[in-house]
Amino acid sequence: MRLGGATSSVRFRAVAVLLAAALGLAACGTDTSGAGTAGQGAAPGQGGGSTAQYTPTGAYTLAGGSATKTGTIAADSQDQSGVLVTGGGLALNEAQVSTTGASSSSDESGFYGLNAGVLASGGTIAMRGGSVTTSGAGANGVFAYGKAVVTLSGTTIAATGQYAHGIMASGGGTITANDLTVTTTGGSSAPIATDRGGGTITVKGGSYRSTGANSPAIYSTGQITATGGVYAATGSEVVVIEGANSVTLTDAALTASKAGKWGVMIYQSMSGDADGSKGTYTQTGGSLTETATDSPLFYVTNTTGVITLSGVKLTAASGILLKAAAGQWGTAGSNGGTVQLTTSGQALAGDVVADASSKVTLSLTKSSTLVGAVDAADTAKAATLNLDSSSAWTVTADSHLTALTGAAVSGATITNITGKGHTVTYDAGDSANTYLAGKTYTMAGGGTLTAA
Repeated sequence: MRLGGATSSVRFRAVAVLLAAALGLAACGTDTSGAGTAGQGAAPGQGGGSTAQYTPTGAYTLAGGSATKTGTIAADSQDQSGVLVTGGGLALNEAQVSTTGASSSSDESGFYGLNAGVLASGGTIAMRGGSVTTSGAGANGVFAYGKAVVTLSGTTIAATGQYAHGIMASGGGTITANDLTVTTTGGSSAPIATDRGGGTITVKGGSYRSTGANSPAIYSTGQITATGGVYAATGSEVVVIEGANSVTLTDAALTASKAGKWGVMIYQSMSGDADGSKGTYTQTGGSLTETATDSPLFYVTNTTGVITLSGVKLTAASGILLKAAAGQWGTAGSNGGTVQLTTSGQALAGDVVADASSKVTLSLTKSSTLVGAVDAADTAKAATLNLDSSSAWTVTADSHLTALTGAAVSGATITNITGKGHTVTYDAGDSANTYLAGKTYTMAGGGTLTAA
């Protein structure tokens, strides 16, 4: 991932220039080796053939069999990992791994793990306790590539270089992490990330914090699942999803605070780091907070974002819950966002904003509530609100809907929408609104629902 390429993916390489320039979002990094963009032409399959141009080395290496390692492991050369496993099974028990070397290529660091503190490009690694500390550019903390499987428990990971992520998987690698403490301070450096070819990362508990520019706490071009834990980003979005990939959270606490960014971003950069155009964000319980006063809680651009929320404590200091709009990626005129937001037992507060190339569909179920305006500027390509019989909307500004389903009609009154004196329009020609018969209604608390 190159942030931007994701926090591309993790490094934001190819995207780095675009992201950093415009969003400063996720570009994992840029190749400064003069060797080109290694891996750019490789198929993003699950652990398929490598096109790496550099050969990784390690201060400690394992190519087969089984071994246990403890104590201090240090590496100080360019492209050298502290631990390199290409086959077999390694147990790291309370080991202290440190590296100071930089990577020759941020592409290969993000695609294959070149220069990672602990690198598994095959076989398995089980690390219990201990620490991994890296300071060089492109020096990810712990990396799994291809068929490699890495399990971490109670480990502290600190990466301070640019394009240096905490735990990362690409090419189909797998990481399971329990109760880690992970910090990153460099630019385009996500504590949790996947890159080209994707990967699976499963997290339980722990703390994941980033302070560098364009460094989300979580950057997904694969499947990332987290239960519990604290996730914070002060220089970026807290979560970024690129392409047809996912982040699934349960009882997790997330905070973003960078002005000019967004809480959660779902997009397609077209960099080649992630296929598809439907990103999925699911959160149950826990909290999601954006403290910047100019930043929407959710932002979807140049893709479809499927967002499912249940019982999450949401805070958007800007008052903007969701923004779907064209950005710097894709083809002008067709690069807006399409959002499918579904809630269950969820309180939503804030406005929903969409531009002329974007569509939003809000489906509120199981006693969900929305307090805010929907398409107040009347710019959306389409805006739909679906209410089940137990859910309600409180309108805070004049709003404009293409379709409204589930409005509770009692004579000439709508009882489950509180208008507070505002006007809500709907498209009388849309088949979903047939039950409204093109009429004007009074909403609870004043205001009118009327055909556009």
